Amino acid sequence: MSVTPESVPAAPVRILHLEDSRVDHALVKFSLQRCLPCFELTLVDTLDGYCQALRAGGFDIVLADYHLPGFTGMDAWEAGRQLGVDLPFVVLSGAIGEAAAVDLMHRGVSDYLAKDDMSRLGHVIERAIEVHQARRAQAQALAELAHSRQRLAELAEHLQTSIEQERADIAREIHDDIGGALAAVKFDLAWLGRRAPDPAMQQHIGSALEMLQHALGASQRIMMNLRPPILEQGLVAALQWLAASFERRTGLPVRLICSSEFIDLPRALQLVAYRTAQEALTNVSKHAQARAVDMELSDREGVLTLEINDNGRGLDAAALRKAKSFGLLGLKERAAKVGGWLDVSTSARGCSVILSVPLAPTDRDSPDCNTQEIKFDQGHFV
Repeated sequence: MSVTPESVPAAPVRILHLEDSRVDHALVKFSLQRCLPCFELTLVDTLDGYCQALRAGGFDIVLADYHLPGFTGMDAWEAGRQLGVDLPFVVLSGAIGEAAAVDLMHRGVSDYLAKDDMSRLGHVIERAIEVHQARRAQAQALAELAHSRQRLAELAEHLQTSIEQERADIAREIHDDIGGALAAVKFDLAWLGRRAPDPAMQQHIGSALEMLQHALGASQRIMMNLRPPILEQGLVAALQWLAASFERRTGLPVRLICSSEFIDLPRALQLVAYRTAQEALTNVSKHAQARAVDMELSDREGVLTLEINDNGRGLDAAALRKAKSFGLLGLKERAAKVGGWLDVSTSARGCSVILSVPLAPTDRDSPDCNTQEIKFDQGHFV
């Protein structure tokens, strides 16, 4: 014979009743028989017995009187919290005053019901259990979401580390293999050019040498973008090179202001700041239609701040929230991993990208260096 959901008996509501009056306990039992189809009511009348019952477990809800011999319902509530028991807790008592009832609810008690309104007891118990279960489900969902976000952050960190390692490997191969081969071909062509008697051949060799020089420059630029060795000279020097290279490539003037000539920072933090500036400048060249760019680097007041501003058309607010805005998302993940944050603001006057990272005392350089303003003219420092 098949079993339908209607034929399966409902699980009993297991109630721990904290009450010193046997008459009131009988009244509660009688009231519940009229409104709950199935329940189990366990009576305890001391704080020790109450705690022992909680340790044994197996209850769905606590129904407690407020005034008890030597203790109160709130003492029982606090005892349950100290035991780590998470159960809905309903106070069923005589008149305790409005202030006390409000205090009960503020401290986390599920509900309060006066004994002269016991006809509502079944409804109050069912509602308290439902609300409690909903809160537990929400808390579990939030915990799972936090865990998922943590795993995603760990994955993002792993991917960023893998990307940086891959960039380093590619840059090394470009330097060792492609760069070396191009340099060797250049030397051979130069040797041929010195010995070729035909002017037409000289012209072709000269053109080939120009192309090779262009290819060498491109390989060096790609290698620097992939893994800038200039970071070994510090973040300020790396940003100077990045700004000069950007201005030379795009023709946009760049003004770089630094709080110090040299800022001593951990390698990981230098790389985060450099990649932030690199991505911001890439967005300027692709989308901003700007006429100039300002960059400011500061380590004052215990915070490393890198700000990149352009005077272009700005970004659409929807573009900042779009699902495939991986460049900015990656920068925010990078900033978070070094304990910082990234702010992006946009308007009709341009776009601003600000990286802020609190510095440990050992991460900071001496604070008495003067602010340095560095300008570029055709890619050269002046």
